[in-house]
Amino acid sequence: MSGPLKSLTNRTRANFGPTLSAAALGATLILAACATSPAPSATNVVRYSQPDRTMEEPAAYISCVPYARSASGVQLFGDAWTWWKGAEGKYPKGKAPQKGAVLTLQKTKSLPMGHVAVVASVSGDPRKIMVDHANWGDNGSTRGKVHHRQPVIDVSKNNDWSEVRFMNTVGSFGRVYPAHGFIYADDSKGAPNLSPQPPAPPPSKPLPTTRTAQANSSKL
Repeated sequence: MSGPLKSLTNRTRANFGPTLSAAALGATLILAACATSPAPSATNVVRYSQPDRTMEEPAAYISCVPYARSASGVQLFGDAWTWWKGAEGKYPKGKAPQKGAVLTLQKTKSLPMGHVAVVASVSGDPRKIMVDHANWGDNGSTRGKVHHRQPVIDVSKNNDWSEVRFMNTVGSFGRVYPAHGFIYADDSKGAPNLSPQPPAPPPSKPLPTTRTAQANSSKL
């Protein structure tokens, strides 16, 4: 290997260190499984090239569902692809990303169980968010682990977060995934106000002066 490719490989290894293999660095992140399982505590932490991004290695394999349930407070069960329908009548849903909301991906051939991720932050860019989620990867280097503050962008035609891309471990965005939308746990978790704002009260009249108040005291 020589030229720009070799230089790029060397820089990538320098950024990520020996923790991630060369194969893991070059592959697009693909979800392994998002079924219900116990949520173990995380232990080892691996830092990405971006200073605020980390990947925690739990004591045991963890999938996206139990992690999202624990991190968001949304008490839904079953495979990730069932969450959108399961939220009916229990939690508000919508197309606007809010901190603490659960981003739900649709069931596809590459995502047979769907996927759920919790919005960690919403940036000034209306088409970019950071998510915390588990079990998003293409091999043992990334599967079954917890990814913190992983960038996600909206690539839908209508800017409604119906199609998204996740940034992978090498800092590029992977394939397009169809999304249902966001499930909001409650107002404290950042759910938008879905009801219209009440009208503003009319301005109050100025308080009477002391003399006027004394003159009218017999009428009070």
